[in-house]
Amino acid sequence: MKIFTLNKIAACGLAQFPAGYTCGDDIAAPDAVMVRSASMHDMPLDAATVAIARAGAGTNNIPIDACTQAGVCVFNTPGANANAVKELVIAGLFLSSRKVYDALSWCQGLKGKGDEVGALVEKGKGAFGGPEIAGKTLGLIGLGAIGSLTANAAAALGMRVIGCDPYISEEVKASLDASVQLVPTWDDVLAQSDYISLNVPLTAQTKGALNAEAFAKAKDGLRLLNFARAALVNDTDLIAALQSGKVAAYVTDFPTDEVIGVPGVTAIPHLGASTPESEDNCAIMAAQQITAYLETGAVKNSVNLPATTVAAKFSHRVCVVHTAEAKDAVLAAIGGVQQLTSNVRGEIAYTVADTAAAVDAAALAEIPGVLRVRALVG
Repeated sequence: MKIFTLNKIAACGLAQFPAGYTCGDDIAAPDAVMVRSASMHDMPLDAATVAIARAGAGTNNIPIDACTQAGVCVFNTPGANANAVKELVIAGLFLSSRKVYDALSWCQGLKGKGDEVGALVEKGKGAFGGPEIAGKTLGLIGLGAIGSLTANAAAALGMRVIGCDPYISEEVKASLDASVQLVPTWDDVLAQSDYISLNVPLTAQTKGALNAEAFAKAKDGLRLLNFARAALVNDTDLIAALQSGKVAAYVTDFPTDEVIGVPGVTAIPHLGASTPESEDNCAIMAAQQITAYLETGAVKNSVNLPATTVAAKFSHRVCVVHTAEAKDAVLAAIGGVQQLTSNVRGEIAYTVADTAAAVDAAALAEIPGVLRVRALVG
């Protein structure tokens, strides 16, 4: 198998691939691609490529629709970088309260003042005061891997924590500190929170969701943390809210030209997952998911195909990515089935069949609605 690495991938991740795999940044016709933050939107999909793994949670740098239509499975690594991002969100809480960045910058200007420094510090420090976070309310919009860890950490720091996530899993619910309160809507979070942390993916529904209308529903002096995606926040409306005092501070890991240098904004250069531990975790998870898919057809943490668990041992196996409408035709065309798994996710289905003998993959590929066929030998 050939693995194209579009970004530098941690060596411990590449070491997960079995002997005989070739990995590198100059590989033609790869079976799979590993990527971190590089954009793939202008890259043609090679016909040989069956899988793409994003070593991270967000996949907006990958053309998901085009991949799906080509039958390419796209993976991400949810949770692998969650602790790293959580730690920076907690740092953001303090940065938004105590004007640390402004104070540090001001202090640099005292260099060369000699014996005057002490007096100048005492005279100037009043400009950088700010509230403690203990006893304040942190609202979390999104309670996935990062949001749930942030909720528990903030609760441990003495904050009242509320959160909204209509897709929260039972596993995450069970992991939350008993003091964390779930509320039904974003409006509830806006109305009650002194601080808000965004922890949702960028979609058509969430793009620009923090806008003038949302800020109008928030408490005065809101401190907003965005360690998710820049476009969740409408920059024009945010700047107006900062100027009016509706928003007291904005800390973001996704700077834009519009917000850099605006008073009240602390811009961090996308450091959320930039820890050696996070990069290792993401690379290992991505490599393991690619290997399982290439070797057995198993799907875990895909953003476009349904999760699929398969037996490790088999003689002949055919893996078919197809539309949900084509499911009956695909099942009818596969003969001699010993074991069958067929799952649907929205309009896309994925069928894995173990057979006594090799299946005519070319004939399957001719069925209308079939997007990709792979024949594996155990």
